[in-house]
Amino acid sequence: MQNKFTNWIKWEDRNNLNGINYPGIYCIAVSDKLLTEFNFIPELEYVGMTNSKGGLKSRLNQFDTTIKKKRTNHGGADRFLYKYQNYDAIKDSIYVAIQSFKCNTKNPLPQDLRIMGEITKCEYDCWAMYIENNGRFPKFNDKNNALKFSKIRT
Repeated sequence: MQNKFTNWIKWEDRNNLNGINYPGIYCIAVSDKLLTEFNFIPELEYVGMTNSKGGLKSRLNQFDTTIKKKRTNHGGADRFLYKYQNYDAIKDSIYVAIQSFKCNTKNPLPQDLRIMGEITKCEYDCWAMYIENNGRFPKFNDKNNALKFSKIRT
């Protein structure tokens, strides 16, 4: 499964990823060292998925607006933001890798619905592989231990 992901790329270059307009899985990592080939490394801090009509591009933009404190509309990014509250200080250390699934989410046929189901299963498989490699959930998928930034605001 790891070989179906793109290589890690810098967060700011995410819109250049092949398949970004399709639904799929995305992984967010934070590292001061250069990340290249995708793997379920400890620096991977969040695994997410989308089956939305806007595809991965739309979902990653939601993540981006949340970590930039423009809008808190992404739960995982809200937990990410709790730890990394200064976007300018962290932005050059954020990486993303995706696995896109070509299907029609606007007018889905049965085969498209099956692919969308595969995406959901793939997210669970990613969590399982991450846990097998690292002994825990990715930091911001661990809802019991990762606080949300939106909950500390008054």
